[in-house]
Parts: sequence; C-alpha cells; structure tokens
Amino acid sequence: MDFERRNVELEKKIEQIEKEKMNLRWDVDVQKLGADKLRKGKNKAEEELDSLKTDYKKLRLS
Repeated sequence: MDFERRNVELEKKIEQIEKEKMNLRWDVDVQKLGADKLRKGKNKAEEELDSLKTDYKKLRLS
C-alpha cells in the first residue's frame, strides 16, 4: 500500500516536472524570437546609418 502511494506521488512529480520543462522550452523559444527581432532591427539601423553617412558625404562633395 505504501509503495503504491509513493509511486503515485512520484508519477505526479514527474508529470509536474515535464510540464515545467515544456514551459521552459517555450520561454527559450520566445527569447530566441526576441533576440532575432532585436538583431534584425540593429542590422537595419546600421544599414540606415551607413546610407545616411554616404548621402551626407555626397552632399558635402557636391
């Protein structure tokens, strides 16, 4: 009887840990998406800055 009760408790704990593991995976996925979005935004800003610098140089030379 005691063994069965302990077994049920452990099964519930395993289930809970598996749910937490799944939630952590989702959190990691969300963080990766956020990082990708920030990286793309940074790249775009750098491209725009380079373009502005080029335009400024052209204006100064004309």
